[in-house]
Amino acid sequence: GRTGAAKRGGPVLDEDQAAAPKEYVRRLDEASDHLAELADVLTAEEEVGRVLQRSVDQLVESVPGADMASVTVLSGDAGETVASSNERVWAIDSDQYATGDGPCLEASRTREVVRVGVEEAHERWPGFARSARAAGVASYLCHPLFIDEEFAGSLNLYSEQPHGFSDFDVALLRLYITAASATIASARRYAKARTLAEHLHKALDSRALIDQAIGIVMSRRGIGAEQAFDELARESQNNNIKLRDLAARIVDNASRQRR
Repeated sequence: GRTGAAKRGGPVLDEDQAAAPKEYVRRLDEASDHLAELADVLTAEEEVGRVLQRSVDQLVESVPGADMASVTVLSGDAGETVASSNERVWAIDSDQYATGDGPCLEASRTREVVRVGVEEAHERWPGFARSARAAGVASYLCHPLFIDEEFAGSLNLYSEQPHGFSDFDVALLRLYITAASATIASARRYAKARTLAEHLHKALDSRALIDQAIGIVMSRRGIGAEQAFDELARESQNNNIKLRDLAARIVDNASRQRR
């Protein structure tokens, strides 16, 4: 049967679950549909935050024992909630981060599944357990979520039942994590590529603007390109202004004078 103790290891169906195979097949089918939907998210919602939010919303629908869900991301050794299915979870997670310990942080740091009921949580993390109990939460299931060295954390499920998570729930979450991790990694790669493209575009724009300013200084002073660039660089440093902004000012002034 279900227990409130923290567990780790491979999923095994308990006796109650084995007695209702049709129900679990149905739930697996639902989870498969949600995973397929998540795989399509990038076509319309490439932003990582939206992918994470879609993930927690779907998990509450897919995992039988889950009443709420959240995603914790580590920043150094501290945690931050970046997506949540319910406002109550933000408060619970924040109290956990304030105390510096709890099931989400343990799963994030150790990269092992943490499944625990309220009684054991009270023994291990009293500050966190008091906050969770006040919010009506009695069981927790946290699975490590590791995308790369910059994105590590956990996907957290909360239940209002004292033994809210079964081995089957762990198996479903593990299946979901595998697929969701690939989607989140793709979203992060897309976001990084888009940011790089934006930086390159700005760099090209800056270079074109600086080249125009160099040409204007060359024409006005009757000097070569290298000298003109040196003068711009000195003026930029002496006046504590970015070279691109200085170039934009020179080009803009020259344009106004021609009108």
